[in-house]
Amino acid sequence: MAEDFERDELELDVLFVGAGPAGLAGAIHLGDLVAAHNEKIEASGEGQKLEPAIAVIEKAMEPGAHQLSGAVMDPRGLDALIPDWRTKDCPVDAAVNDDALFYLTSTRAVRAPITPPPLKNHGNYVVSLNRLTGWMVEQAESRGIDVFPGFPAASVLTEGDQITGVRIKDAGIDKHGNRKGNFEPGADLKAKVTVFSEGTRGNLTKLLTRERSLAGANPQTYGTGIKEVWKLPPGRVAPGVVYHTMGHPVDSSTYGGGWIYGMKDDRISLGYVVGLDYANPYMDPHKVFQAYKMHPWIKGMLEGGEMERYGAKTVPLGGYFSMPKRVLPGGLIIGDSASFLNAERLKGIHLAIESGMMAAKAIFEALLADDYSEARLGHYDKLFASSEARQELYKVRNFHQGFQGGRWSGLVNAGVLMVTGGNGLGGDKLGVSEDHTHMRPLGDASAKQVEVKFDGTITFDKLTDVYKSGTKHEEDQPSHLIVSDLDICSTRCTEEFGNPCQYFCPAAVYEMVEGEAPASKKLQINASNCVHCKTCDIMDPYQIITWVPPEGGGGPVYTDL
Repeated sequence: MAEDFERDELELDVLFVGAGPAGLAGAIHLGDLVAAHNEKIEASGEGQKLEPAIAVIEKAMEPGAHQLSGAVMDPRGLDALIPDWRTKDCPVDAAVNDDALFYLTSTRAVRAPITPPPLKNHGNYVVSLNRLTGWMVEQAESRGIDVFPGFPAASVLTEGDQITGVRIKDAGIDKHGNRKGNFEPGADLKAKVTVFSEGTRGNLTKLLTRERSLAGANPQTYGTGIKEVWKLPPGRVAPGVVYHTMGHPVDSSTYGGGWIYGMKDDRISLGYVVGLDYANPYMDPHKVFQAYKMHPWIKGMLEGGEMERYGAKTVPLGGYFSMPKRVLPGGLIIGDSASFLNAERLKGIHLAIESGMMAAKAIFEALLADDYSEARLGHYDKLFASSEARQELYKVRNFHQGFQGGRWSGLVNAGVLMVTGGNGLGGDKLGVSEDHTHMRPLGDASAKQVEVKFDGTITFDKLTDVYKSGTKHEEDQPSHLIVSDLDICSTRCTEEFGNPCQYFCPAAVYEMVEGEAPASKKLQINASNCVHCKTCDIMDPYQIITWVPPEGGGGPVYTDL
């Protein structure tokens, strides 16, 4: 149907969709390559300068507001991108000075006598990804690159097979789909090259993967990470401390683990990741995290402190064999969207940066040749094939798959990987299935609820935590959480799985309330609570929930996360 309004168009040369570390690194490095090229032309007087229009768009209202990670950063990526970053007020919290792995029983914390090599972090840095990306925006803008926050990309623009940009989501639509007085059509951003740096489970990357059959040899698998930032009494946890934990409170059949990272100013990053390839329909990652804090060792650490910030996010754990096809006519996929994360080391920032830099080199060559075909942009894949990033990911290509049989077989498999260079128990490539297919119905032995009392001091309910995330959305807009068949929610899903969305969502978005008929239930979606973690999009057992971006700027407002 023809539209009865005109959309603004912005012509660009290169567009990065998502202002995370991958997209910003790509834009920064491309800017540096262009500047070096032009200086060479200026000095020699031969050749033609490049003056590409480069932009980065971000769905959050301010740069970094949707960025969340642990995080411990391997500086390898930043060393390559901005070699003098240490002299440019980069907001790192501390250099790592103590690292350890602890095994938790229900009452004890047993420190491993030796820290496993993948978890040795000396030489790395504790950072807030939120603050790091804010700093990277400053570096990009200093190079003349435009960064546009509050620009959620709703669809991909194409001409035949060629990707030609994205369309920004319309604003000013009420909850019934009608235009309000402030209606503003989303602009069409046209670009010769569009780089999808949307992060984990990006909505456009997901769409392209399905429409163009881009999926890797294995489907992507995910974990949901729950994080709080705590202010502790002085001196309790030193800056630069990096502790990882395994064991309690999840059982040995569930992939999961926690972290405690010492930040500056007596703050800690405290969190827990639950693998989404679990069987229990009652699994509640938020409750698991609250139970984690009630362990005597953790609780003793937190007593007298104050919880200041909360957030949640999914992370791609599939690794090398879950990497999608990354090169398209006029388009590239980088960062978490392309599975650039080492699940064994729990590291992704440096890999995201390196993926952005490799993309930038391929785009630079395309600009020189004025050729944006898949073949020309395929230089990105060639760079990856000979990169440190590829070597690192290939060595751990079977890490997460090994845990599908449980914790102990996974640990044995991890040991085999280190000896064989990546071969797992069962060969060179271990297979996986999509996370939601692992969920078992009610009545299965795995269906157990986690019991936690919320005391408002150490443990908190979801709504209290959501408040600490700063999340806010325009209330009068269509839900950005689209359920294609609500009848399934009140019938089959209730009977077969007990409506797991009300458990796996870490923000109390999904709620079963009284229906119109006697003794009936219906799904209520509290979309304004959403912290954009995408767990629902991944874990719904019927795959009838689709996450799309809300009106520009909506979502969490993360600080220090």
